[in-house]
Amino acid sequence: MPSPTSQSLQGQTVLITGAARRVGKMLAEAVAAAGGNIVLHYGHSHAAAEATAAALRAQGVSVHLLQADLNDPAQAAEVVARAWETAGGLTALVNNAAIFENLTWETTDLAAWERHLRINLTAPFLLSQAFARRLLAEEEARGRIVNILDWRALRPGPDHLPYTISKAALAALTQSLAVALAPRITVNGIALGAVLPPADGQPAPKVLHATPVSRWATAEELGQTLLFLLAGPAYITGEIIHLDGGRHLVSIRKIPASVSLRGGLTNAVKS
Repeated sequence: MPSPTSQSLQGQTVLITGAARRVGKMLAEAVAAAGGNIVLHYGHSHAAAEATAAALRAQGVSVHLLQADLNDPAQAAEVVARAWETAGGLTALVNNAAIFENLTWETTDLAAWERHLRINLTAPFLLSQAFARRLLAEEEARGRIVNILDWRALRPGPDHLPYTISKAALAALTQSLAVALAPRITVNGIALGAVLPPADGQPAPKVLHATPVSRWATAEELGQTLLFLLAGPAYITGEIIHLDGGRHLVSIRKIPASVSLRGGLTNAVKS
């Protein structure tokens, strides 16, 4: 199996949202290991962002920190312009930042619904739109966008309702932009499953009962998948790769009622 560094990002600069902690940090580590420079966006975790940036710089790559609240569309709309000016240009965008709240149709209020849509869908759209406008204005420049999704996006259930709907919409946006931005920008997605335990620290061992391979994904596997989409064949666009151990193949109705569906979190925007 090839190592993450077998696909080089030397000379590339990648903007990753929500990259201070958890999944976002793992994505940034994979880009750095491949020699790519990083614009590391964070929302509220300044200390964690500084620590992550320091560790990445120790690998010999350039890391620029950029703070913005993606719950504010005005701030989200300026992220790419700020990153472009700070880093001197971008070659790729990874829309990772998200919120993940355990809400049902009964417990979801309008504020929670709109908060999930703003952070998980509107922000990735605004960033992708700004990235495409800047890159396509440069003659012959080519770029890549990777959206971090969830297995729930293509197999929705009753749990985590606003999160699931926002990610399903992001999957549709991924494929729509793949057509709209071709041939100079590829747009793909990674649908995650059990990558990290819940951010709230609650145990989630039962989640693996619903995962055919019966284990958590490794950081190396996540990094390999990201690098494949950032540095692999440019003929691939509009694809959504499930890095979920087969979780999306298992019907919710087949899972015993005693089994928790928690787990498989993407990165919290507060990172």
